[in-house]
Amino acid sequence: MKVTRRRIFEILQIGKDSDKASRIFDFTLVGLILVNLALDIAFTFDELKRYAAIFSAIETITVLFFTVEFSLRLWTADLLYGKGRIASAVRYVFSFNGVVEFLSIAPFYMPLLFPTGIIAFRMFRVVRILRLFQANAYSDSFSTILIVLKRKRNQILSSMMIILIIMIMSSLVMYGFEHEAQPDVFRNAFSGIWWASATLLTVGYGDIYPVTLMGKIASIVITFLGVGMVAIPTGILSAGFTIHISEQRLEQVARRKGHFCPHCGEKI
Repeated sequence: MKVTRRRIFEILQIGKDSDKASRIFDFTLVGLILVNLALDIAFTFDELKRYAAIFSAIETITVLFFTVEFSLRLWTADLLYGKGRIASAVRYVFSFNGVVEFLSIAPFYMPLLFPTGIIAFRMFRVVRILRLFQANAYSDSFSTILIVLKRKRNQILSSMMIILIIMIMSSLVMYGFEHEAQPDVFRNAFSGIWWASATLLTVGYGDIYPVTLMGKIASIVITFLGVGMVAIPTGILSAGFTIHISEQRLEQVARRKGHFCPHCGEKI
């Protein structure tokens, strides 16, 4: 029985090229995730409502597959974390992947458990989009993104804090210039947050805009600041990707020459 659990655990994990069963499972899982998301989109088209019964049947099959997969991951969680079965299962449920998997199947069962239901359960179906993270979990590129974000998290948080400060400052400035001219639009300092976010982070939505001369001048300055501030996180991530890709190439070269890994110090 232990061997069976171990084999199931190996299949559930991201498979190596040599493990055909695990690779088949990975591709099947990703395919079903994409099919399920396509069904969620198809349900929104009135022209396709005549196929609702077929869509529901396919959705039921895919969700049952996800439910079995989630149950098996709980059953083999101790092989992942090396703790007791209950403690490992609880840890997996509250892990990122566990939360994503639970939230991705929960909307299907909510109406069944609460047939007279709450509207919030219908809105909860939107959480199914999190299944995309499950699909990305089987991609090396997504792992690279997570590694870069983890390494550069302090710099990114700092840049986001600067953007937030400038956004609040811009809101206060525009309120000071525009409140008397547009009391219904810039009612208070907080009402300028929408304008500031649209101006700093995009090219402006257009529903709120300055009409005074000083407001227009301030808007020009704030727009230039926004372009520079938004470029900061982009530069940080670009540098992080460059460094990570360089390290991967060095590791590949070291592996071929039998040198040591720059991270763990072990011979490769």
